[in-house]
Amino acid sequence: YSGLKKKLYVIERDIVSQSGQPGESTGGATDESHTLLEPQNQAYAAFVPLLDAELAKVDRFYERKEAELFAQADMVERDIDKLQGIPTLQRRSSATFFQKLSDMGDSAPRIEGTSSAQPVHPRNQSLDIDSTIPHDVTNAYIPHEHDESTYAPSLAGVEEGVRGSSHISRTSMSDRVHRTSFSENEVLRRELRIRSRDLFILLHDLRSYAQLNYTGFSKITKKFDKVTSSALRSTYMTETVHAASAFGEAAQNRLRKHMEAMAYAYGLAAQCTSLDDALRELKQCLREEVVWERNTVWRDMIASERMVDAVGVQSPDLQGGLQKSRRITNTQRQMLRLSLCTVVFGVAWAVPLFSGVEQQRCWAMLVYVSLLWATEALPLHVTALLVPLLTVMLGVMRSPAKSHQSLGASDASKAVFSAMFSSVIMLLLGGFALAAALSKHDIARMLASWVLSRAGSNPRTVLLANMLVATFASMWISNVAAPVLCFSLIKPILRTLPPGSTFAPCLVIGIALASNVGGMASPISSPQNIIAINTMHPAPSWFQWFAVSIPVCIMCDVCIWLLLLFVYQPNKSTPAIHQTRFTSERLSRRQIYVCIVTVVTILLWCFESQLAFVFGDMGIVAVIPLVLLFGFPTVLGKEDFNNFLWTVVMLAMGGIALGRAVESSGLLHELAGRIENIVDGMPVFSVLCVFCALILVVCTFISHTVGSLIILPIVSEVGARLPEPHSRLLVMGAALMASGAMGLPVSGFPNMNAIMLEDTLGNPYLSTMDFFKAGIPASFVAYAVVMSIGFVIMSLLGF
Repeated sequence: YSGLKKKLYVIERDIVSQSGQPGESTGGATDESHTLLEPQNQAYAAFVPLLDAELAKVDRFYERKEAELFAQADMVERDIDKLQGIPTLQRRSSATFFQKLSDMGDSAPRIEGTSSAQPVHPRNQSLDIDSTIPHDVTNAYIPHEHDESTYAPSLAGVEEGVRGSSHISRTSMSDRVHRTSFSENEVLRRELRIRSRDLFILLHDLRSYAQLNYTGFSKITKKFDKVTSSALRSTYMTETVHAASAFGEAAQNRLRKHMEAMAYAYGLAAQCTSLDDALRELKQCLREEVVWERNTVWRDMIASERMVDAVGVQSPDLQGGLQKSRRITNTQRQMLRLSLCTVVFGVAWAVPLFSGVEQQRCWAMLVYVSLLWATEALPLHVTALLVPLLTVMLGVMRSPAKSHQSLGASDASKAVFSAMFSSVIMLLLGGFALAAALSKHDIARMLASWVLSRAGSNPRTVLLANMLVATFASMWISNVAAPVLCFSLIKPILRTLPPGSTFAPCLVIGIALASNVGGMASPISSPQNIIAINTMHPAPSWFQWFAVSIPVCIMCDVCIWLLLLFVYQPNKSTPAIHQTRFTSERLSRRQIYVCIVTVVTILLWCFESQLAFVFGDMGIVAVIPLVLLFGFPTVLGKEDFNNFLWTVVMLAMGGIALGRAVESSGLLHELAGRIENIVDGMPVFSVLCVFCALILVVCTFISHTVGSLIILPIVSEVGARLPEPHSRLLVMGAALMASGAMGLPVSGFPNMNAIMLEDTLGNPYLSTMDFFKAGIPASFVAYAVVMSIGFVIMSLLGF
């Protein structure tokens, strides 16, 4: 509706501009009908195809949902015959039934003109479905009359609106779970009661869907007539809208028949004494649904008001301004950190720790860059860009020949830039392209909603399902985007929780911790995995990575889930929650195309080693999704390319350049030799324990990516120097542990996102104490899993 309304504004502007031109040339003596004839024809030709497109969209959705719901209703009718020992209720005819039902929606606008013989049922029946629902509640989301002051939902996004309004309350009095053993007949009776009730409400929602869209077409055509001084409404509504299957008499009769059947089935399954009692209980379910909708709308209004207040202009406070001026500003604090890092750089440059000139200079640069990253004196990607500049200017690069002569500025710049853009960077870009396509075309949300809809209403099951969804989403859309997606999916659950419920912080921190775990899952799920692959020689295939990461991730999720249940005990404060509803949708051709490209790309990555004679390495394979997805602007366009996380790309490139500089200068060889003396004689498992503990501590306080950039090259060199070289095992174990560092709010993006999440009243769901209670123990859980299951699998694979 809003999109069509904007088009009407454009039409109105064109009509006014065209009608004003003749008046200027003839001194105001114009023939109005003549001047408006051409603009009216143009408006009609431009606007009617848009109406037809929206009508076709509504019709397709209605027919698809009608077939789906009617098939489910027929199954309920067949299953109801399996019940034993049930009384028989009087089954009324459709007209008599809807007199009792009061047409289920007299407060909503009627679809006029579908049949002249359709009776108008009286509203004073003894079982009026809306009689006990306040008028303002019943009309919370259904317009009342065809007037201009009534709000009509967006026709362009009406399908999404109906999905949002079709959440059904699952905790009515009629289907509470008794904690006793059921016979087979009782279990079937309870299942049929729930199914018939849900289908009755969904059929009612489908009827409201048709009524809302009928209102929308009526309002928009009326506005078109007002703007263009034409009579489109009467002809279009009569000849086109009424002919659509969603608004026809046959569709309405089918809907009434199946609603009657579901009410009858509910009465039999719920052992109601009469059909009137069944209708009375179903009416209460509808009332709960409408009240829940009004409650969430009220919370959204408060959230909007808070955002308006947040951007409001406040009167200046001179005294407060003087007090604030005495405080250290952010810029001054940043300059102070930058100065301290520079002083430490000077000390590291002056204190001789290494014999070689290049090694000493590279050590000073390594300390400087590490401090800049750790303190964020400069943005992380800016520090990464500083690496090639310092590498060339300080002269730390050496010739790869045996002479190890220092490279000049020209040769050093060529060497460092050739190292920065590698196949690993292409792999990162290919992962970004897949993530962008899956998110833009709603595939990730559809898959996540499908999983969560099957989690039920038990808080324990819902928590585990959300954690698994967050981990799986992190595999493909990165553990940066996955928590954002999952937090948006759980908002309907969070808004309906009672005050003081421990399930809210439990669910939020569970998704954050699971997203961190998901950073281990695939080579493209986090930047530290990209760094590890670049460090490992030879690089593991995707199949090898999955063989290690998936068991580790599943075990981490299950153990953290048990930990959260022990810490928060959500079932005590929230026995049941509002269940997520999934609306099945037919995949469009673009979505099918994206799915095919994604699956093919992942398969090629998994079998890259067998296809090396064709593609060379994974970086070349990553070009395939970039070309196939960006080759069609309707799939991914220029804006999608610009929205890539280029800061992460720059950070990865800077880390690669730093690693190349540390290796070329000989510093890496020197550091590895000194650490080798410390771990000399220790078994591989003990060395892995030491390095994983080191990276766990470091990455808890600084970025996972930064910790990996600093430590993984050293780990690789030490592993290669062991009596039995296990460089790949140590590097992969350390990379997995980097994602497992999740003890503090600053430990990774998922934790940062979770600590900033607030309810509609502005109260944060989490505090720092939540991470002390759950985050730090979860880090130790991940450490134990990597040291046990991860080490065994990597050893079996020959890492």
